[in-house]
Amino acid sequence: QVQLVESGGGLVQAGGSLRLSCAASRSIFSINLMGWYRQAPGKQRELVATITSDGSTNYADSVKGRFTISRANANNTVYLQMNSLKPEDTAVYYCNADLKPRRFAAWYNYWGQGTQVTVSS
Repeated sequence: QVQLVESGGGLVQAGGSLRLSCAASRSIFSINLMGWYRQAPGKQRELVATITSDGSTNYADSVKGRFTISRANANNTVYLQMNSLKPEDTAVYYCNADLKPRRFAAWYNYWGQGTQVTVSS
């Protein structure tokens, strides 16, 4: 069973930075789209950023210019560098990926367990 394991969350003051990481728990045949989503208390989960296998990126307007998504295909890892953090960025951040575990398997969509990011004012 494949798992996406996130790390890097925590508590930071407004204006600070954090870097989130998400890695597949074992070797994967292929990963296509990877992304980060977040869910604040009382709100729906929303897209933060996505990145394709060839490096094309997409960002929510609220994080453009502050967050950077990147990936390391060699070790099936996606990162989210978050700078100039604001209190409204406080949320649980979830990793997401479309992946094929083995060569002849189907494509599946996976979610990580989430990591808490708290930005104090």
